[in-house]
Amino acid sequence: MVGALVVAFFVFAGIYADIRWYDQLGFLEVLTTEWITRIVLFFVGFIAMALPVWLSIQIAYRTRPVYAKLNSQLDRYQEIFEPLRRLAMYGIPAVLGIFAGVSTASRWDSVLAWLNRTPFGSVDPQFGFDIGFYVFELPFYRSVVGFASAVVLLSGLLVIATNYLYGAIRVSGREVVISKAARIQIAITAGLYLLLQAVSIWFDQYATVTETGSLITGASYTDVFATIPGRQILSVIAAVVAILFFITAILGRWRLPLVGAVLLIVSSLLIGSLYPWVVQRFQVDPSARALEAPYIERNIDETRDAFGVADIEEIPYEAETDAEPGALRSDAATTASIRLMDPAVISPAFRQLEQFRQYYQFPEMLDVDRYEIDGQSQDTVVAIRDLNLEGLNDAQTWFNSHLVYTHGYGLVAAAGNQRSSDGQPVFLESGIPSSGTLPEFEPRVYFGENSPDYSIVGAPEGASPIELDYPAGGEGEPQQTTFTGDGGPVLDNVFTKLVYALKFQSEQIFLSDQVSNESQILYDRNPIERVQKVAPYLTLDSDTYPSVVDGRLVWIVDGYTLSDQYPYSNKVSYSEAISDSESVQQPLAFDEVNYIRNSVKATVDAYDGKVTLYAWDTEDPILETWQKVFPNAIEPISEMSGELMSHVRYPADLFKMQRAVLGRYHVTDPVTFYSREDAWTTPLDPTQSAATSFLQPPYYLTMQMPGQEAPTYSIYSTFIPEARGSASRNVLRGYLAVDSDAGATDGERAEGYGKLRLLSLPEDDNVPGPGQVQNTFNSDPTVSQSLNLLKQGQSDVINGNLLTVPVGGGLLYVQPVYVQSTGETSYPLLQKVLVAFGDEIAFQDTLDEALNVLFGGDSGAAAGDEEVEPTTPGEGETGGEGEAPPTTEDTELQSLLNRARQAIEDKQQALQDGDWVAYGAADAELAEIISELIVLAEDGASSTDTPSTEAPSTEEPSNG
Repeated sequence: MVGALVVAFFVFAGIYADIRWYDQLGFLEVLTTEWITRIVLFFVGFIAMALPVWLSIQIAYRTRPVYAKLNSQLDRYQEIFEPLRRLAMYGIPAVLGIFAGVSTASRWDSVLAWLNRTPFGSVDPQFGFDIGFYVFELPFYRSVVGFASAVVLLSGLLVIATNYLYGAIRVSGREVVISKAARIQIAITAGLYLLLQAVSIWFDQYATVTETGSLITGASYTDVFATIPGRQILSVIAAVVAILFFITAILGRWRLPLVGAVLLIVSSLLIGSLYPWVVQRFQVDPSARALEAPYIERNIDETRDAFGVADIEEIPYEAETDAEPGALRSDAATTASIRLMDPAVISPAFRQLEQFRQYYQFPEMLDVDRYEIDGQSQDTVVAIRDLNLEGLNDAQTWFNSHLVYTHGYGLVAAAGNQRSSDGQPVFLESGIPSSGTLPEFEPRVYFGENSPDYSIVGAPEGASPIELDYPAGGEGEPQQTTFTGDGGPVLDNVFTKLVYALKFQSEQIFLSDQVSNESQILYDRNPIERVQKVAPYLTLDSDTYPSVVDGRLVWIVDGYTLSDQYPYSNKVSYSEAISDSESVQQPLAFDEVNYIRNSVKATVDAYDGKVTLYAWDTEDPILETWQKVFPNAIEPISEMSGELMSHVRYPADLFKMQRAVLGRYHVTDPVTFYSREDAWTTPLDPTQSAATSFLQPPYYLTMQMPGQEAPTYSIYSTFIPEARGSASRNVLRGYLAVDSDAGATDGERAEGYGKLRLLSLPEDDNVPGPGQVQNTFNSDPTVSQSLNLLKQGQSDVINGNLLTVPVGGGLLYVQPVYVQSTGETSYPLLQKVLVAFGDEIAFQDTLDEALNVLFGGDSGAAAGDEEVEPTTPGEGETGGEGEAPPTTEDTELQSLLNRARQAIEDKQQALQDGDWVAYGAADAELAEIISELIVLAEDGASSTDTPSTEAPSTEEPSNG
């Protein structure tokens, strides 16, 4: 009894702690609704299983023959069983009931969804039912029928066993003698079971529109003309045989129901299996493309609807491959925003430059966000300076780990398109205390991705603070602080302290004199885990990112509603679709999905852990259903501030799912789809080793797609032809981008947000894909020679993300190149930039220089890594479609000077290499450029119009 009481108290402690946690966060409704539903369903499942089984056993026992003649073996069985009879008659139903109750309770979410179901407003093309019937109702009905079938089957088996044990069923040679009472009970049980099977088979015909076949998901030609009619017939046969068993219970003749059962089995083989096979093999296969076309069209339409890509704008894109001078003039704003800081590479730079103490850390993968700086939108690479208790080493005592080192400090942000003269990031927000160009915010991070498992914070008014706020520089004293928010359950009495001491297996919580009645305990601090606990009906995006919003540092989390029951929609492996070189996901329990919506945007306050859920997709029926279940859990979109709106983005995991679907479902013609002649796939990440098969991740960039009036914050990915063994080619076939800018208006989403655009490249124009471009970079002799020079000594060369940007009428590839020494405290420095356009490449110190070299000495636009602000072309500077921009003396002068600078560098390089042929060619090129400069100067002197801008400096670069 003492042991049972101890176990019970531990269980109660866990329940009590959960109640305190949810209540403090304001989501107690979620916990109580789930618990009440689970408890009710447990008892429903327990009674629905235990009661029929108990009644069946009792009826069989009470109607047993009194004077049955038993053989010696049965006599021995009865002698053994009789002392345990009462225990078995109650124990067996109870045990089965417990298992049934646990299984039923685990389906609490599907039951609540069925009770609060919301129509989709559209119907399936085969049966004409609302989509909600398949998403909410059909799975529930089939599970109820399956549960009832299990109850009846187990009851029937126990009835047969009981009757046999007590002589109601006797086997004598080839003769089976069954008593009247046993006959009635067995016949009725068999009839009920077959009646349930008839209902189950009838429901199975509807399931054909959600089942995955060899060609598509949904009912194909064979399903419509053979499988569905066959299941209807089998359902009727099963119902007729069930009636025959009921008749047998009255008349006592077994011949008809047994013959009917045999006919049912034979019919299931002939009608359910053989006939569909014959139709498929001899009717469909010879003419599959024509016969399956209507059903492929259904699959295409429903798949595009279910994954939210039906309204995608497809744009034919005749990508230019010739790098003409001035080609980027009309894309100056996009060019100035090209991100050179790779969030997957520069984390060591953040650690070395901004970590400050060993007990801080930055994540390996940084995040991308944007802020308005001086009236201009600036893409930034951001990260939280979080705690790392492992850095305390032998000072990692309980007191330090849970009372002193309680929070991280500050957000570090670097400009995405800039670097310092030596290749370091240019920080827009940095330091301790935090300072920079971002709006002021509360810098303390009590809730982060790497926060300790629990911290105890808060103190009585007037008490000396013991939490380390941040370290002071130089000889100053470290700053102390005390948490003043409402971030966790209050340890306001002895009982609560005891509960949490048991929960975290730490007696110090109960014994420490620093734990007062005003103390709060903070736990479950990871933003994604917190949102998942308060919204268990959501699947969350694998990445959360921090933003400064309304003076607070908040984590933004995207939540999805998923289903695998959308009729005719193709099923996609969620974990496989979102895995790439930046994140490899393990398969989920609910992995094969064919419907997804970004239904919720959630925020988690980094200081007090407050979780707020906002209804983002207000037209999602699944979200509407859960809003009925938890009416107070989700805020309307109107409650979102404009500053929060400016930081939410189109989520990456949703985009990855959509690109996985569009690889094949960009094709809307059933005949072409059947042939798979235009199937695409996402290219492998070219920066990874050849031994890996990681997909290239999508990237966030501010850019202007064809069809847009101005650059917007976007996420993009590319497509190459679907792999077909050695015949696969790494050439671009498509470029997918979506507008990720939600605007900055309170409670109002920007009209263009979520607009998908797909650039379709002509098949006869082999625009190189990322793999080809990376191979060209790696094999180019000039690039290889420069990289070898960078690798001299104790240095490594790291290729950053290979970006693809639609500018200049074509596709520009940009790849930052970092150099990192092999020392323990080293970090990567951006030293070079590789660019490619068509078959041309350039490799320079800055993006601006590389673009000018690539585009004949003058790209027409300034890149962000030069101290040149991008300017919008004035009226008349940009011609119409197909017109070349006008040339003036100053742009010609700039172009000639850039060519001269490159010629001088080529001449010096040739001199160092001893390549006299190249030296002579560079010298001749320089002489020709000087002649052209003289002519331009003479023309300028004789002209009455003098350029109003000064020419850039012509100082030759130093060669050391």
